[in-house]
Amino acid sequence: KESIIVKKRYELTNWSLYDLLPETEGPVFDQLMQDLEVVVCKIESYRDQLSPAISGESFAELVQLIEKVAEYENRMSGYGGLWFAADTQSQEALGFMGRMHQLFADIHNRILFFSLWWKKLDDQIANRLMAANEKYRYFLESLRRFKPHTLSEPEEKVINLKNVNGADALVTLYDMITNKFVFKLTIDGEEKDLTREELSAFYRSTDPQLREAAYREINRVYANDGAVLGQIYIHLMRDWRNENLTLREFPEPVSVRNLRNDIPDPVVETLLDVSRKNTEIFKDYFALKAKWLGVDKLQRFDVYAPSRQVEVEYPYAEAVDLVLDTFSQFSPKLGRLAQEVFDTDHIDSEIRPGKEGGAFCAGMLPGVAPWVKVNYTSKARDVATLAHELGHAVHSSMAADHSILTFHSSLPLAETASVFSEMLLTDRLLSEEEDPAVRRSILASAVDDAYATVMRQAYFVIFERDAHRMIAEGKTANEISQMYYENLLEQFGSSVEVDEGFKWEWTAIPHFYATPFYCYAYSFGQLLVLALYQRYRQEGADFIPGYLRILAYGGSASPEYILSEAGVDMSDPDFWQGGFDVIRGMVEQLKDLS
Repeated sequence: KESIIVKKRYELTNWSLYDLLPETEGPVFDQLMQDLEVVVCKIESYRDQLSPAISGESFAELVQLIEKVAEYENRMSGYGGLWFAADTQSQEALGFMGRMHQLFADIHNRILFFSLWWKKLDDQIANRLMAANEKYRYFLESLRRFKPHTLSEPEEKVINLKNVNGADALVTLYDMITNKFVFKLTIDGEEKDLTREELSAFYRSTDPQLREAAYREINRVYANDGAVLGQIYIHLMRDWRNENLTLREFPEPVSVRNLRNDIPDPVVETLLDVSRKNTEIFKDYFALKAKWLGVDKLQRFDVYAPSRQVEVEYPYAEAVDLVLDTFSQFSPKLGRLAQEVFDTDHIDSEIRPGKEGGAFCAGMLPGVAPWVKVNYTSKARDVATLAHELGHAVHSSMAADHSILTFHSSLPLAETASVFSEMLLTDRLLSEEEDPAVRRSILASAVDDAYATVMRQAYFVIFERDAHRMIAEGKTANEISQMYYENLLEQFGSSVEVDEGFKWEWTAIPHFYATPFYCYAYSFGQLLVLALYQRYRQEGADFIPGYLRILAYGGSASPEYILSEAGVDMSDPDFWQGGFDVIRGMVEQLKDLS
């Protein structure tokens, strides 16, 4: 079987995982397992050789073996995760994913001695070894960041094993429960069974009754299981607190994510504080949108309502052409890298029962086209989502020259190419449209996205901080839901009427369960891109080489260092305010078009 599968392009398809693993059982897979065992045994043989006197060459050989384990893990565990995302009801996928989680938990325990030794090493010796291994410097520096929060080897082993059937299992259970949900919606007098993705397409319907019905249905379904989903979250966050605050002595729950992102706690506090001070921008926008819709005040059901009554649909083939051409006009290289996702059959775009909702991009191996998942329903929002995820893909591919240990961007910078790509698409559509009503619609959609990506995500993290505190105080899921409702009231103020049914909405946000405090990365990325895009508009083609260099770093340097090349000081409140000022300017343009 060829590793690149030739198909008729731009049809809704499932993806092929052949480029990760040709099979999950049989001689080829058995040989892979044997080769992995050889590598792990070689790493274990270094245990007695580790000392401050180790040579740069021997240390390099050891790190290269660690790198090979990471490659095996991305192939094998990555295959399991993608298989499960494509079919969350598959027992075979679930079984394979569980086997891989257990396998690599055991392997990480066997080679744990390396990272523990490395973290304890004297700075002078560590600097000598890193100087001889520049390719891996940031990976090695990142390990040492966790030195103050690292436990003994036996304790770390227990935590690794605990997670397999503890937190990881609870997240899998959440996914299985929620991806099995069926949503009912009456369309043209006929009740239909919908997936979450199909239902969410109606949030932007031109029919206010359909918008409200769609939101009420998702709120009803999640609220019906709210006690169970809430309890899963409470147990996950107790586990997070017990491990990270009690044992590892992080100062705050969010500090764990910040250290992983290599973003200082005060920077995140500044981002959230500036976001909180700028709610008036969106309140002003929602008041403007209410006038367009002919109502005194928006309902929460109407936040993403289109500004035009005629809803444009984009066939999948047309959407792919549009996005790829937009990428190519900006940079032929980015266009080619995006095209590779389709040429290698690494995209899953169709909607089907059991498929995980939402969208993501998974860059698994340097030099191999990433895997992209979308649930395409032909709405304008889906075109933007396609551009967003392909932006992630080209970011990953641009960093292909780095080690598997450093080609993944940190979370806050991971949104750079994705959001930038959406803005390129928006500008493309605006440049080709002369009708003021359509231009208003395109620009309004961009402000809708800015709300969803900046303010909504910032308030998600504010919610998480409060939820962690409440869980530590022994509060219930019902009390957490009431707090979430109050969080919504603060966001929207008097500009939007919020139905109490939204108080269980938090149980429908997978990031809260799988990756706590992830969401500020979206706010960070959007505001960063607004600043970068302003420079692109001013500098034109001269801007592009520098932008491509930012993407090419991947995760091989700290966010602070990478952003310094773009002239960004992420600790400066004025930088974040500058992003909000751009959004305010968009709202002012909309007033002129009204």
